[in-house]
This record gives sequence, C-alpha cells and structure tokens, in this order.
Amino acid sequence: MYLSIIFFPFLAAIFSGFFGRGLGVKGVHIINVLLIFITTLLSLIAFYEVILCNSPLTVELFTWISSDYLKISWSFYFDELTVSMLIPVLIVSLLVHIYSVGYMGEDPHQQRFFSYISLFTGLMLILITGNNFLVLFIGWEGVGVCSYLLVHFWYTRVAAIKSAMNAMFTNRVGDYFLTLGFFALFFTFGSLDFATIFSLAPYINTNIITFISILLLLGAGAKSAQIGHTKAHMKLKYISYWNFIWTLIYAEKISNILKSDNTVTI
Repeated sequence: MYLSIIFFPFLAAIFSGFFGRGLGVKGVHIINVLLIFITTLLSLIAFYEVILCNSPLTVELFTWISSDYLKISWSFYFDELTVSMLIPVLIVSLLVHIYSVGYMGEDPHQQRFFSYISLFTGLMLILITGNNFLVLFIGWEGVGVCSYLLVHFWYTRVAAIKSAMNAMFTNRVGDYFLTLGFFALFFTFGSLDFATIFSLAPYINTNIITFISILLLLGAGAKSAQIGHTKAHMKLKYISYWNFIWTLIYAEKISNILKSDNTVTI
C-alpha cells in the first residue's frame, strides 16, 4: 500500500504521456483524477496506521550506493511527519488536477500537461518520503525539472520562456547551497541517512549545526523565490502555489537537525 502511494502518480504520468492519444482527453482526465484520488485515500489510511496506531515503517527497495565510506539505500520512511505532510500535498494535488480539467479545457495539449502535473506529484512524494538526503535530492531535482516544464508549457510565448529560464536559474542557485549542505552533512556525520544524522545531532557543535542548517535553508528558499514568474501568462499563476509546499516540506525535514539542548563540542 505504501509503495502505491508513491507510484500511482507516476503511473498516471506514464498513461498520460505515452498513451494519451489513444486514451483521449476524457480518458486522461479520468485516469489522472482517479489515481490521485486513490492515492489521497491511501495517504489517509497511512495517517491512521502510522499516527493513530503508532506504526511507523521503512520500505527499502534496494541498495543504491555501497562503499567503504558511504551506503545509500533507495528507501522510504513513513513516520508522523511524513504522513502528516502527505495529506495536504495530495489534497492540493487532487484539487489542482480537478481544477485543470476545466481550466485547460480549450488547450490542445492536455495530455502532456496532465503528464507533467502527475509526474510533479510523484516526485514531490519522493521528496517527502525519502529516507535519506540523496533520495530527497532526487525528488527535489525532479520537482525543479517539472516546474520548468510546467512554466515552459506554452513554449511559443515569450513570457513563458523567460519565466521558465528564471525558474531554472533560481533552482540552480538553490542547488549550489543544497549541495554544499550535503557535503557538510557527510563531512560532519559520515552519513546522509536521516536516522543517523538526527541521532548524532545532539552531540555536534551548535555552530556546525547552525551552519549546515543555513545552507539547507538557503537551498530551500531558492525554490520559492519566484523571480520573474509574475509576468507569465495568467494560466501559469496557480502553479506557483506548489512552491510554498516545497519549502514547507523541506523546512520540516531540516528542523529535526536543530538540536541545541544537549550539544557537545567536538
């Protein structure tokens, strides 16, 4: 069930992107809205199991990187924070899909648009549920690419092209600080796994923790800068609401690192 929460939006994106012509506009609408709706229902079940029944769990698919210095697994962690973020993200995604059915009604490329927003949703779920910073970074970069694709959707319009380029440039600035933060995390903790970092954080110098948190916060802040997006076409404006969700998700993740009560200087 938990993997279905992550993979259903990708399934919707595949159907829309590769089989959109055969399914037709109405078929794409039904499949995308239905799969996102089912995913939202599954997130409510996950909320009940994880929070109300106190049953957090980790789903590990395979080992991604294995070396003497670094071990990274492609895994997802469902705890109280994760499932509490799944619900608002998926509800907003469901509303965006339903809204797009009518709002994009006159556009001749609706299949491509729905493929983008479903892919956007799936990558955001990877960002939320990733069990380490590297998996989180995959979702993070994917969300940035989808942001570019959505803003650049009307590629024949100069305003859309300029806004897409501004979005990509702003994301690259954020990625610079984010990558520095990851290197600082690995240098300090010897791992990029959330559980390892959060368990060792109380014993690390407060100044180091603050420095790392600032780097990560600067990376997250670049996602919501929205430089130059306000001049894009009116149809692009509602896409920017996603950026507030990105920053909220990432701020919740890095807030767990800020441990200052029992610090030991090393």
